[in-house]
Amino acid sequence: MSRKKRRTFTPQEKADIVLEILREEKTLAEISDREDIAQAVLGRWKKEFLENMTSVFDKKGDSIEKIQKEHEEEKDQLIKKIGELTMDVDWLKKKHKQVSEMRKKRD
Repeated sequence: MSRKKRRTFTPQEKADIVLEILREEKTLAEISDREDIAQAVLGRWKKEFLENMTSVFDKKGDSIEKIQKEHEEEKDQLIKKIGELTMDVDWLKKKHKQVSEMRKKRD
């Protein structure tokens, strides 16, 4: 017996399916059969959607996006700084080696 590969759905696809469920133009069983998704999964999506739908109108959602953007900018700056420091360390290692060789030649 072969197992089906787990499918992944984008948030947009999930939202479209849940909206169809909420319109009640077709039964949950019909949508489940058509999309080949278990009814329990569709029920879970619907429940999650209904629990989180107030966040659409919540102004805090904007602040979360702002924090995420700031985090990404800080992350980019830190990655750049790490690159600069790595180059500095490599340069110092090279110079240390050169100085050590010069001292050996003098002695």
